[in-house]
Amino acid sequence: MSFKVYIPARFGASRLPGKPLLQIAGKPMIQHVHERALESGAEEVVIATDDERIAAAAAAFGAEVCMTASTHVSGTDRIAEAVRIRGEKRQTVIVNVQGDEPLMPSAVIRQVAEIVGDGKSVDIGTVCEPLPQATDFNDPNVVKVVRDARNRALYFSRAPIPHDRDNTPYPQRDKSLVRRHVGVYAYTVGYLQRFVALPPAALETTERLEQLRALVDGACIMVPDAVAACGMGVDTAADLARLNQHWHQRKA
Repeated sequence: MSFKVYIPARFGASRLPGKPLLQIAGKPMIQHVHERALESGAEEVVIATDDERIAAAAAAFGAEVCMTASTHVSGTDRIAEAVRIRGEKRQTVIVNVQGDEPLMPSAVIRQVAEIVGDGKSVDIGTVCEPLPQATDFNDPNVVKVVRDARNRALYFSRAPIPHDRDNTPYPQRDKSLVRRHVGVYAYTVGYLQRFVALPPAALETTERLEQLRALVDGACIMVPDAVAACGMGVDTAADLARLNQHWHQRKA
């Protein structure tokens, strides 16, 4: 099927400034993300940014770049402007791959595109993966998702959901109910335009989770298990150090 990947990238991350240009195994992080997107079979891969330094680095490794406003509060808003600038058709499937996910498997990028492709009645496609460690389950920086029998999202939260009323020790719990949400999304341009036109929802602002705006609006968000392990994103200097260590170990 045909789909396009848009990678939102900004320079001014509060915890790790200049994150897209930080080096991993001799390449800027954004280049690794771009390479994974190309490997997915996407018709086109576009980096959407408001920063000339990111644009210059992306152009140097041959990426397509779309310059956007500096006022966007989210990567979704930045992509929405980029698809307007580029005149994408309403039925075009867009995959939003964050610029700080250098280990995102190309197979997962294609997987989320296929969830909403071919006229399926799904508004947003995304994925999740098992969460075996209790420390991650209780970490508010790790987003959890609960689903119905068809893998449609019921709720996303930073809280440890589902709650076990009987306080069963974590190793003995039913792990099929516990899933980490992976922040890669697919939608048509038409749904993207609808989403960014909606006002922020109260649940969204409470949890600081943008996908709750879509659930409050009644959207169908399909969340199957990822077909490959999605690895770590990069939010802090410690994450970057661990990722470089992982890369060197894998190469060795």
